[in-house]
Amino acid sequence: MPRWNLAWLLGIPGVILLGYAVSNSAPPQEKDQDYELVSLVVRVLNEVDHKYVKSLDYEAKRKLVEDMVNGGLVRLDPHSSFINAREYKRFTTTSRGKFGGVGIQLVVDRRDRLMVQSPMVGTPAYEAGVLAGDLILKINGKPTENMKVDDAVELIQGEPGQKVTLSVLHEGAKKEVDLDLVRAEIHVPTVMGDSRKQDDPKEWDYLLDKSNKIGYVRVLSFSENTAADLHTALESLQKDGVRGLILDLRTNPGGLLRSAVDISRMFLSDGRIVSTKGRDRAEETYDAKPGTAMLASKETFPIAVLVNRFSASASEIVAAALQDHDRAVVVGERSYGKGSVQNIIEMEGHTSALKLTTASYWRPSGKNIHRFPESKDTEEWGVKPNPGFEIELKDEERLDYFRDRRERDTVRGKDATKPAPSKDSKDEKEKKPFVDRTLEKALEYLRTEIKHAEPVPARTGAA
Repeated sequence: MPRWNLAWLLGIPGVILLGYAVSNSAPPQEKDQDYELVSLVVRVLNEVDHKYVKSLDYEAKRKLVEDMVNGGLVRLDPHSSFINAREYKRFTTTSRGKFGGVGIQLVVDRRDRLMVQSPMVGTPAYEAGVLAGDLILKINGKPTENMKVDDAVELIQGEPGQKVTLSVLHEGAKKEVDLDLVRAEIHVPTVMGDSRKQDDPKEWDYLLDKSNKIGYVRVLSFSENTAADLHTALESLQKDGVRGLILDLRTNPGGLLRSAVDISRMFLSDGRIVSTKGRDRAEETYDAKPGTAMLASKETFPIAVLVNRFSASASEIVAAALQDHDRAVVVGERSYGKGSVQNIIEMEGHTSALKLTTASYWRPSGKNIHRFPESKDTEEWGVKPNPGFEIELKDEERLDYFRDRRERDTVRGKDATKPAPSKDSKDEKEKKPFVDRTLEKALEYLRTEIKHAEPVPARTGAA
């Protein structure tokens, strides 16, 4: 085999991954078997390189190996994968909860054009007058026709302080305008309320039912900033005299275990939160700590946690912990059932990574969270709503919920704060207002509990 062929083969991360097992201390027979596996991969790649119908450049060869590695990993379980350099950069951005950019959420419209779904309040894009519905025609002079969202995001993001020019076409306008923006550190919000304050759209109004003092907080994911942001929201609610709380974890895909534990400790003063069990490793346990809870008393502050079939991983840890300790009732649909732990093993000089399932989550009650491929609906997995609090949704109602939530979350822009009519219906005037039955069930429960709740202790502090 020519040396250059062998070089590209052995330089591929998938082959290195297989070779790594060989280098570990193991019985001679296992080492021979591992060498045999590595040789098989090298042989297959060499045959492709010499005999495939067309020549492949390095990028095509690398993609082939990455696909081979991911194809094998997904057969192990759907949550293990190889994360290449581009994906890993985006992955770390998501988990950290901040990045350098201009503050817009991008989508592709029905005509495959790059469109602003919503500007983020207080960001460079918002201050420059970028509006929901704007078409991004160029990025630094480069046309966006047929450009993927991921490619556009990569061009727009960059180091804070650097400039980027967006050529935008406002909805209804005939001529595009060039907006010169200076990138800033964008904080990705993971904690939200139901609506923004009318006098300050930068702030959320977390008090949903003002007469009964019922707070409402949505947690969209569990990043490095989520626990601190939730702590701030709860402090705001305490100042407003909150008597009950709705913690909305619907469609929350999860995130960092540490964030889920920290958030659980805000509502529990003692007891187990979650434990992890894996192969050849001691069981790890995470418990509540005295003095960390902000709303620890069920008798004083009743809580309802909302989940649906898309609530997974870290969101299931929080919901299960509060349910098992009888700290909250769970309302909605049975959760997804993603109770496995993935370790991020950095590779290639910390530019890519292997996401590998190494353990599973277990509830405080000792019950399983994870739904395995062979799991049945009658078996224990996920988080079920409390008896009497299950809300069955039809697909059409679930779609209406997503549309309603998107419409109310959209920020029209600094000079266009009045929401535009929705385009999802041909006759919006005849469409009945959406009723969130899951939310209404939680409100009904809390209003009843508050009537019988103990008085809120007076808050004291030095002036």
